[in-house]
Amino acid sequence: MKAYIFLATGFEEIEAVSVIDVLRRADVEVEVIAIPEEDDEYWVEGAHGISVFGDNNFEDADFSDGDILILPGGQPGTDNLNANKDLKKLILQYHEQGKYIAAICAAPLVLGGLGLLKGKRAVCYPGYEKQLVGAEIATDERVVIDGKIITSKGPGTAIEFGLVLVELLVGKEVAEKLKNGMIVG
Repeated sequence: MKAYIFLATGFEEIEAVSVIDVLRRADVEVEVIAIPEEDDEYWVEGAHGISVFGDNNFEDADFSDGDILILPGGQPGTDNLNANKDLKKLILQYHEQGKYIAAICAAPLVLGGLGLLKGKRAVCYPGYEKQLVGAEIATDERVVIDGKIITSKGPGTAIEFGLVLVELLVGKEVAEKLKNGMIVG
């Protein structure tokens, strides 16, 4: 299994690094894709001043072998993801191919703007609900799976979100083993 996670300037560090860590613990191949504002093509600064070095940058990556695209939230990271027309084309391509698309915190607004949440259950960081166009908001849930779309509420749900992705990609047994080993919940 292969996952691509996209880090745009201003991403929420907990949501990105926790998910990367959980997936890699499950032996999911994760490629961190940098979408920086500056000329540096691999370093991306998060919303709280933590910089992460990407495995690749968007322009040089080949996404044909992926099983899932993951969008961490944070601001202005989500707005920077949403402004990237090539990323939006890639998301639509993955959707058409029936592949998984996951977004946490404010990032589900990217999916809402693309019309991918119409008639689907979804969740987001409180205050962004109106941007999940056409979605049925599952306000009491922390992580929501509806078909091939997975959404989650925010930083405090990042490990749970990662474990749900592990379960979808590699199986419940692996997710349970990780959950127990990491002393989650």
